[in-house]
Amino acid sequence: MPPLTRAEHDRMANAIRALAMDAVEKAKSGHPGLPMGAADIATVLFTRVLKLDPADPHWFDRDRFVLSAGHGSMLLYSVLYLAGFASVSIEDIKSFRQLGSRTPGHPEVEMTEGVETTTGPLGQGIATAVGMAIAERHLAAEHSADIVDHHTYVLASDGDLMEGLSQEAIALAGHLKLAKLIVLYDDNHISIDGPTSLSDSVDQVKRFESAGWAACRIDGHDPEAIATAIATAQTSDKPSLIACRTTIAFGAPTKAGSEKSHGSPLGAEEIAGARKNLGWTSPPFVIPDDILAAWRTAGARSRDLRAAWSKRVAALPAEKRAELERRICGEVPADRLAAALAAIKDRLAADPKDRASRAASELALEVLVPAFPELIGGSADLTGSNNTRPKGMSVMTPDEPGGRFIHYGIREHGMAAAMNGMALHGGIIPYSGTFLVFSDYCRPSIRLAALMGQRVVHVMTHDSIGLGEDGPTHQPVEHLAALRAIPHLQVFRPCDAVETAECWALALAAAHRPSVLALSRQNLPQLRDAKTDQNRCAGGAYELLPAESGPARVSLFATGSEVAIAVAARKRLAERGIAARVVSVPCFELFFDAPEETRQAVLGDAPVRVAVEAAIRQGWDAIIGSHGAFVGMTSFGASAPAPDLYRHFGITPERVVEVALSKLQAL
Repeated sequence: MPPLTRAEHDRMANAIRALAMDAVEKAKSGHPGLPMGAADIATVLFTRVLKLDPADPHWFDRDRFVLSAGHGSMLLYSVLYLAGFASVSIEDIKSFRQLGSRTPGHPEVEMTEGVETTTGPLGQGIATAVGMAIAERHLAAEHSADIVDHHTYVLASDGDLMEGLSQEAIALAGHLKLAKLIVLYDDNHISIDGPTSLSDSVDQVKRFESAGWAACRIDGHDPEAIATAIATAQTSDKPSLIACRTTIAFGAPTKAGSEKSHGSPLGAEEIAGARKNLGWTSPPFVIPDDILAAWRTAGARSRDLRAAWSKRVAALPAEKRAELERRICGEVPADRLAAALAAIKDRLAADPKDRASRAASELALEVLVPAFPELIGGSADLTGSNNTRPKGMSVMTPDEPGGRFIHYGIREHGMAAAMNGMALHGGIIPYSGTFLVFSDYCRPSIRLAALMGQRVVHVMTHDSIGLGEDGPTHQPVEHLAALRAIPHLQVFRPCDAVETAECWALALAAAHRPSVLALSRQNLPQLRDAKTDQNRCAGGAYELLPAESGPARVSLFATGSEVAIAVAARKRLAERGIAARVVSVPCFELFFDAPEETRQAVLGDAPVRVAVEAAIRQGWDAIIGSHGAFVGMTSFGASAPAPDLYRHFGITPERVVEVALSKLQAL
């Protein structure tokens, strides 16, 4: 496509501005300012820079464009429609922010083709893009530039860069020298409250430079300056920031440059004035034929590149091509996974002993990592505590991007967001480690992974007061309940090494759900016989031990380290002539997904139900009922050796027996 004249560029950019104004006005809701202010940036990107093909939105070697400032969603919807993506029609533009629309208030990756990630919570987009750039660089090292060679572009706002998450992300990107990551900063000096000077004095160019980025400032309304800066960034050996000075709501007669255009419709009078200033004479939602044709031509300009890439893939040796296609599709072969799980269980059967579930996880990874080359691990500076780097796993560095273990540093939130980006990019299944108490730092990104249906695996160790002497600041008591409250997230808390292996298999098999593995610091007895092909954790809960004689009068439900306490309590109850059964509940979510008949069989009909978990009760009533008994935490923990803490807080077999007897006597 020949270079645009300034007049041609302006008309194409004004098409974005007009659609954004009209859609927000019709919806009586939205953010017109950013699309109008950043229209020149988007026009240069989508007509001259981005390698993509609307006819194949999922082309693996396409450039990724992330609208980190998701509130400006009409910018993205406008260019997707104009460039010819079938996912966004003019009717979709007209139904912006309406129920069932493919143009929701903030972009959602599963809803609209051409949207690379769900954005809206500020900072998430730029941090997710770091993960995409990591994935590209790693896969390029593995497969060569003939197969993987693309950039990740981000449009970020002042708000994205104010969020603390952005610092974690840019520091990691600078350290890893992610040269194919290019951030265009919509530097309009406006936030909701007013000028950014009300709250911020950071020189973003210097900030990014200090983190190892190349950075510059340009006029964000000068298409040639934008194109030149991007071309320079494409040749850098560092990630790049281009600070584009823009005017929010460019063209609006009284609201341009004002916070009044940030999050509210402009109004009919202001829109009429903007149309006059921009020379835009078309009615609402009407794009002149020549402008739409120019956009469609620009959208199709990479079609030959995509076809040539497909030919290169087709020319690969059959085995290598099949493996690449498997990874791109995110397929985890059931037979390969079953074989890996069997190999882990064989090891456990050959050497049954007490193991912390974090150590059992490492044992599982020793088998899983070689079996699945798409597994990329990491830890937030807790590698030796999380046990997430099995022996022989190479480290990813600026000079060795083919390494499969990432030292994220003390950046839990950035780590979680980057994993989302890796999963969204494709070809990689990311996992990482931190302490369960720090899931609070990861929570926004975990929530987005669940919302987007992405397979990311969070290994979170030190899962209870059982971590001991570090005390209540590090002892999670409410975190299991908080994580279980996130829809579509699988929270696993295995009771022993066998369950740990089974939970790992379930996490990898869940192509469209994220998972958390809550694992112990302290050793746990191996309660399960490893000599079984059945994955008993798949139902979320199962009867570990039946009542010894006669129908059960007490059902004991427990997770993780407390299953052993329930087993000991069952024995003590039997000594008193009371039949009790033990149900292990490694995953609430899978249990609640099971058919009603299956759930009822697991719950049983014993008149007394007691749950045991070294955490708060919240969430357990769905299993034991509001009249069931709970043995666990009602406060924060304390600093002491783990056995002392369990006795102090009454999470013991004796206490379980006492509670069960009290309930039986009350019948």
